[in-house]
Amino acid sequence: MSFEASASLLAGGLFIGMLLLYEVGRRIGAVRLARDPGGVTNGSGPAEAAIFGLLGLLLAFTFSGAASRFEERRHLVAEEANAIGTAYLRVDLVSADAQPALRQLFSHYLDARLETFRSLADVAATKANLSATDALQRQIWSRALSTSQQPGAAPDAEKLLLPALNQMFDIATTRTMATHNHPPTIIFCLLAGLSLLSALLIGYVMCNTSKRSWFYLLLVSATMSTTFYVILDLEYPRLGLIRVDAADQVLMDLRKNMGQ
Repeated sequence: MSFEASASLLAGGLFIGMLLLYEVGRRIGAVRLARDPGGVTNGSGPAEAAIFGLLGLLLAFTFSGAASRFEERRHLVAEEANAIGTAYLRVDLVSADAQPALRQLFSHYLDARLETFRSLADVAATKANLSATDALQRQIWSRALSTSQQPGAAPDAEKLLLPALNQMFDIATTRTMATHNHPPTIIFCLLAGLSLLSALLIGYVMCNTSKRSWFYLLLVSATMSTTFYVILDLEYPRLGLIRVDAADQVLMDLRKNMGQ
């Protein structure tokens, strides 16, 4: 099942669950109202404030965190492009006859990096691309180390090229780790649970009305389920509707400039 379908299913389940628990809460309140007409709302204020306050705090925490990580992943793309571009330019420091083979490896490396993040939905393909990236890193490092010490290389070739390669490899690891940087699953479970609990409480408090306030609850349920979906979408910007793919343009432009 695709990520969009899974996220939509979870958000839809939350929407329906809130509607059901509203009705459950209303019926529980009606039973209580029949036994004790004044006991339904008595003392409910502090409980409402605590539950809705916690829900609001958790919503702010998860949404803010997801948006922050989304922006961080976009910035990491630009950082990797800068790191690769810097290392690629410093290939000029090795001997002229050694440059074409090294530049060819850079082209293959950048192709592998682009393909890695295009195929995140396919776990097997992603693992294969990451393995290819690791192999290319070893090849680039080995060739750069040997060519920077050959006759014809600039005196400081080794001092300038190798640190640039190290930074290029480090940012690749950072981007890979960023794809796994998400809140614990229990946070999303708690958010969904508090949303359902709030619907139960709304139904309980509104049991003394003669008609069901479906418009109010539909609005609340739709808002909560949509927000839940958006938070999930922001957490996985390579799989959902909200994507960071546009940031890859800087890497694609760099690949065109390599011309190989």
